[in-house]
Amino acid sequence: MKIFKNPNFVKLFYAALFSQMGTTIGNMAFAFYLLDHFSHQPSYATLAELMYSLPTILVFFIVGVVADRFDRKKVAENCDWIRALLTIVLFAALFTQSIPFIFLVLFLRSAVTKFFFPAENSLVQGILSKEQYAQAAGLNQMLFSIFMVFGVGIGAAIYKLVGIHGAVVVDFISFVISALLIRSCHIPTSARLPNGKLNWKDISIKSSFTDFKDGIIYIIRNRLLSTLIFGFFIFGFFNGAFAILPMFTMKYELSPTNYEWYASLFAISLGFGLLAGSGIGTLVASKFKPYQLMILPIFVTSLLVFFLGYTNNVSIFLALVFIIGVCLGPINIAIGGWMPKIVHPKLMGRVSGWIDPLMMFAQSLTLGLIAVLFPKIVETVDYLYYGIAFIILIVSLFYGYTLPKLNKEFEEKERKSSMKKESIRKTNPNIHSI
Repeated sequence: MKIFKNPNFVKLFYAALFSQMGTTIGNMAFAFYLLDHFSHQPSYATLAELMYSLPTILVFFIVGVVADRFDRKKVAENCDWIRALLTIVLFAALFTQSIPFIFLVLFLRSAVTKFFFPAENSLVQGILSKEQYAQAAGLNQMLFSIFMVFGVGIGAAIYKLVGIHGAVVVDFISFVISALLIRSCHIPTSARLPNGKLNWKDISIKSSFTDFKDGIIYIIRNRLLSTLIFGFFIFGFFNGAFAILPMFTMKYELSPTNYEWYASLFAISLGFGLLAGSGIGTLVASKFKPYQLMILPIFVTSLLVFFLGYTNNVSIFLALVFIIGVCLGPINIAIGGWMPKIVHPKLMGRVSGWIDPLMMFAQSLTLGLIAVLFPKIVETVDYLYYGIAFIILIVSLFYGYTLPKLNKEFEEKERKSSMKKESIRKTNPNIHSI
């Protein structure tokens, strides 16, 4: 593939992978640690997940601004170094066995993580052509799926073999590798600083607020973009539920004695499903409109999530999870390839900076509701699956009604813009690009 001849993309690709691995493996091991040591208080595991999502509320208004105004390469690299340092603090904090202190460190580390992906995503957009966006999204999704298959399993295995401290060491090594990969990239200034070099004297609360407001206005005025981002908010409910519900399902219903093993099999099933779905999506992406790769899979996913709550058989549960992964693969590729096409490079950081907070807000809301409802009010997890299935169904119907029409409007606008540029080029042959 031509995209692999771009060394910067390859390095950023693996840097993102190791960065995500540094977060996920430790997080999974810590969830197992809490369920083992505080099995009578399942809300602890849910609160731990909240520590990964709540920081978004504190930093969301500056995340995108930082990615657009500062050197994107330095932002991404420094995020890794800071998280590596905080991971050392977490390693020491575990010896104190102080849950509030441990939660505080997890909270801070998650807050720094929020700055990484908008900067990294913006760098990728700056080094690829529009024709490569969907391909890059497919490759990213496929590699992430492979990591998901083995990463969560490794997290559970490390916890079983060397305990929570071993998992934290893996986190640290992953962050260091990611930082070194980003440092080795040779990315042009136009991609690192698309808005020009910023002087420290130009930085103020007022300017940050103005940049933040510009991002909101840009999203609102672009109906297709705002519709896609609304979908991300709804998907946050799905992410929040699946961050903790599978472990609860195995721990309290399907396999209380071997829940770690089956929770790992859940991740493996979902990962292999994502891998298969990503492969299918990458092959057919050029033959379908992006919205066609989204609407039907989202609808099917809503039905499958409903049946997850209905089944009492572990094998059927894992098979359904695999099919859900197959459905999610094309959805992620469609969105990943579509977003860079409709967002101006100078505003990519601010737009990306809105996606994560919206998803994390919905995820935090879901986790908070689960912590309150289960098991005091809702005694079984089945009804929680039904609620998530209903939300996803609403998204599929909403997208089915809006996306085809909005995509047609966007393509017409792009066609007119292209014709205008061509007309200007013919009128002024010395002008090569507008």
